[in-house]
Amino acid sequence: MSHTSPTTVLVVEDEPAIAQAIVHRLSAEGWRVEAAPDGPSGVAAAARLEPDVIVLDVMLPGIDGLEVCRIIQAERPVPVLMLTARDDETDMLIGLGVGADDYMTKPFSMRELVARTKALLRRTERAAKAAELAVAAAPEPALTVGDVVIDHAQRRVHRNGVEIHLTPTEFDLLGALAATPRTVLTRERLLEQVWDWVDASGTRTVDSHVKALRRKLGPDLIRTVHGVGYAFEPADPPRS
Repeated sequence: MSHTSPTTVLVVEDEPAIAQAIVHRLSAEGWRVEAAPDGPSGVAAAARLEPDVIVLDVMLPGIDGLEVCRIIQAERPVPVLMLTARDDETDMLIGLGVGADDYMTKPFSMRELVARTKALLRRTERAAKAAELAVAAAPEPALTVGDVVIDHAQRRVHRNGVEIHLTPTEFDLLGALAATPRTVLTRERLLEQVWDWVDASGTRTVDSHVKALRRKLGPDLIRTVHGVGYAFEPADPPRS
């Protein structure tokens, strides 16, 4: 993110009234905001603008939001906040699987949309700074917990020697949980630590990302503590 140019936000939304309201509200933050009304124009606008963050509706004409997200992320990683009209867990998991960082269900408050967009931008900036420091400093040794190896310098994860491809958010969530194995972290703490989001209204985002992690890493690594949060439970090494 360049400090000389204003933050650029791309809104891909086919309902004109919603798109206009989002553009108006985000522009009030001093950001440069453009809107695209369908999937193909959203992909084209992302390539042209190279936005800092994308607000992307799932239900779009031409190409749906999931495919738009997949295409955009393959070209250049960018934080994506997905909007879904259906409060459907499957939609959310698929969205997270193709590289979305967060999602909101319609109808939503503009205040929350702004807060979540800001949180995504802060996280991206923080990750960029951390990467710069990592290049300047000696590389941080990989963290081995049970049969999982988390390489923070290269942002890669292996389980039993097999590389697991995670989205940036999934990597950060796994890193937060694995840093204190067998310790229960509340959803609120994970929201604050991983999403930089201090309002507890986003706890379902945590749940959906944990489900996505389990699908990739296996169901046995992350334990649910009902009503509280999650704990990373590494497999014990085999006894010789």
